[in-house]
Amino acid sequence: MTSPIPQLRPQSLLFAFFGSYVLEEGLGPVYSGSIIDVLARTGVGEHAVRSTLTRMVNRGLLRRQREGRRMHFGLTAQTEQVLWDGKRRLWQTGAVNDDWDGTWTLLGFSLPESWQRQRHDLRSRLTWSGFGALYSGLWIAPGDVDASSFVAELGLAAHVKIFHATADDATDIALMIRDTWDLGEVGARYADFDKRWSDRPGTASGDPLGIRLRVISEWLDIIRTDPRLPARHLPADWPARPAQETFHRIARETEAPARRTAAEFLTA
Repeated sequence: MTSPIPQLRPQSLLFAFFGSYVLEEGLGPVYSGSIIDVLARTGVGEHAVRSTLTRMVNRGLLRRQREGRRMHFGLTAQTEQVLWDGKRRLWQTGAVNDDWDGTWTLLGFSLPESWQRQRHDLRSRLTWSGFGALYSGLWIAPGDVDASSFVAELGLAAHVKIFHATADDATDIALMIRDTWDLGEVGARYADFDKRWSDRPGTASGDPLGIRLRVISEWLDIIRTDPRLPARHLPADWPARPAQETFHRIARETEAPARRTAAEFLTA
């Protein structure tokens, strides 16, 4: 039985649209009416689209440009960077870490007790960047992670120490991973995605553009919260691999027809 498609955030779908059909082509601002029509194919109403576009402009994620009576929306430099990163995660990095080199990035911090907000912000960025809490003030992530940039951005460089290291042979890495990350939660997202999409032909609904935007948005939301733990230290039945195969199948099936449909909207 196919599980229901989760409610996707309009911003995620907008990122999927701009990243797939505006970024690489170097297109200028897109007419708001075209954006509304495209997102209607994913089940998002006009009011939600307009509200999201306004919020994204206010946050510096989009730029607004009026042409006559029409309003157009284009990419800012910040959003272009986010979208290029998303494309690398989707099509190059992927969800399965088969090429881990055995190294870890360790980050230790000690903040004053009164710095509750700073501690929350740091932990949020660490989690987003694939770190897990090995101990209270010591976090760890697989591979070489550039943590210094967001630590500096948070103004915490004086309170943080970053190391790159390998584990001693006496360390049970698989056990450490199970103790540090919630594998059940991470794996459940992949299993749910695969259950929902594995038996669904990419063009079954006659609307490959809507399907493609939904599946890209959902998949990117999943892999961006995945620390990409080394595959050889994960359970043999780790669900990321079949889920990734399902994602690529849907992406292949929808690529050409979705691009033709998107071009019609963008040139209207």
